[in-house]
Amino acid sequence: MTDPIRIGTRDSELATWQAKTVSAKLRDHGFYSELVFVKSDGDLDLTTPLPEMGGKGVFTKALDDALMNNHIDIAVHSYKDLPTENPLPLKVSAVLEREDHRDTLVAPKGTGFLDDDSITAVIATSSNRRKAQWLHRYPNHSITNIRGNVNTRLKKVADSGWDGAIFAAAGLKRINLDHHISVYLDWMVPAPAQGAMAVMIREEDESMNKITSLLNHHQTALCTGIERDLLNEMEAGCSAPVGAFCWIDNREVYLHAVVLKTDGTLQYDIQKRVQLPEAKNIGRQAAIELLEQGADKLVNEMRKTSHGEATE
Repeated sequence: MTDPIRIGTRDSELATWQAKTVSAKLRDHGFYSELVFVKSDGDLDLTTPLPEMGGKGVFTKALDDALMNNHIDIAVHSYKDLPTENPLPLKVSAVLEREDHRDTLVAPKGTGFLDDDSITAVIATSSNRRKAQWLHRYPNHSITNIRGNVNTRLKKVADSGWDGAIFAAAGLKRINLDHHISVYLDWMVPAPAQGAMAVMIREEDESMNKITSLLNHHQTALCTGIERDLLNEMEAGCSAPVGAFCWIDNREVYLHAVVLKTDGTLQYDIQKRVQLPEAKNIGRQAAIELLEQGADKLVNEMRKTSHGEATE
């Protein structure tokens, strides 16, 4: 009997769910696996704002190291957490079918404040993308930082007295916590690749590449690839206040993207539609058009400071 595939994962409930899902899919193809839990700096320090810790890379570095050191065979990530460029000899070998891409609001005291412009609500998020879009829509509200995994953040918002906190729908749904959702934020453009899971391997590991590629969902891989191409072309980093969502309908590919000033006072927006065979470069084309609109000024501003987006 061959050794089981070692799946590296963080130990939060959501990360464990994601790794177990990959394990089950591998088992469906006749491959057995075991989970190897890896602690990241982002998991160990729940108080320092992500920008001060260097952004979302704090969640992926430990798994990268475990792969490079051959302590694990594959790593499972929330795809939106991965930088669009990786200097290490690692690669994404599979993107699983996307869950709900939307952001949601958890509001323990109800959502009535959304319809009352006189209320200066306090909303919790550590994502500058969410912060910027929220303040663009609700300029009289204020944003407070929140850190931790899904369960930790749900407890914080319940105990804090804040009016609400923003969560990815996918994370709540995957671990059966979507009953906490007060409203889906259909107007908010998600992070590139939000709702998708990625499997990462060592580039030279042909055996793992062959095995894990069986899990790849081609439509999700295409759409998330387009979203990440946009982010890469803008050189904005996967934690910047950039939203992008791509979808396919009747062999047409649609892309909606936004770039914002962190305080929400300025937003650049683009929507594109092309035929499926012409979709390869739509993300990079959209990024170039956004930069030409004036978003280059915002990207330059982003480079001067470090931005973070909560994982999960």
